[in-house]
Amino acid sequence: MIIGMGTDLANIERIGGTIDRFGDRFIQRCFTEIEQAKSERRKERIASYAKRWAAKEACSKALGTGLRMGVAWREMGVVNLPSGKPTMQLTGGALIRLEGLIPNGLFPYIHVTITDDHPWAQAFVVIEALPHAPA
Repeated sequence: MIIGMGTDLANIERIGGTIDRFGDRFIQRCFTEIEQAKSERRKERIASYAKRWAAKEACSKALGTGLRMGVAWREMGVVNLPSGKPTMQLTGGALIRLEGLIPNGLFPYIHVTITDDHPWAQAFVVIEALPHAPA
């Protein structure tokens, strides 16, 4: 059962300008350690951050909260499964919100797709409730 879905389109140059202006303060405020480590290793570092930004925006929309109602940037982080497929790891208020959306006896699964084509980064997030824990 689909619980929520969201999408976002981010301008890579805008994210780059924000990083240029605020530097580490912006990165620390918005991105998890895992996201920072992944993005800092990338040749297209700014595009990597922009894709993760778009995924957070899309996830907040799928949760039905936006970035309010106790949901913060660092509580939503793009992580990769062993296969390399991206998903979202939620903590804090974002996790509490997710748990409140999932019917009893079902388990949450968050589908994520991210892409970029300069100057755009795009993400789609679908939250699904399944009868068994995702593998």
